[in-house]
Amino acid sequence: MQLRKKHRGEAEVFTDALNDILFILLMFFLIVSTLANPNVIKLSQPKSKSDTKAKQNVVVSIDANNVYYVGTTRVSLDSLKAALQPVIQKEKTEIPTVVINADKTVPIDQVVAVMRVARELGARTVLSVEKE
Repeated sequence: MQLRKKHRGEAEVFTDALNDILFILLMFFLIVSTLANPNVIKLSQPKSKSDTKAKQNVVVSIDANNVYYVGTTRVSLDSLKAALQPVIQKEKTEIPTVVINADKTVPIDQVVAVMRVARELGARTVLSVEKE
């Protein structure tokens, strides 16, 4: 009588798809985190005691390195008017508002240059400040 031991296969966990699932989750969270706060240009703003509310149609940011942004798109001062014009024309309000979000180290001449461009396009400007 010949008794054979039956060799059972060992249980394995199939983890090939786990890498794909983790990669998809990682991409999802990266995309959602960038959409949560689209104006992610870090600036230290001047301080003010008064608080004026304005509807933010267009946000123009100037960082400490004197780089201009329309929303989050980097533009030069020469192409600022061309970048603002289509955004302002899309607005359905009577007088569109351009919010200037400038670092406190930026020279006032550059802020005034943005104000001139906005005035040429028929928009009013509001300077964004931190409340004291």
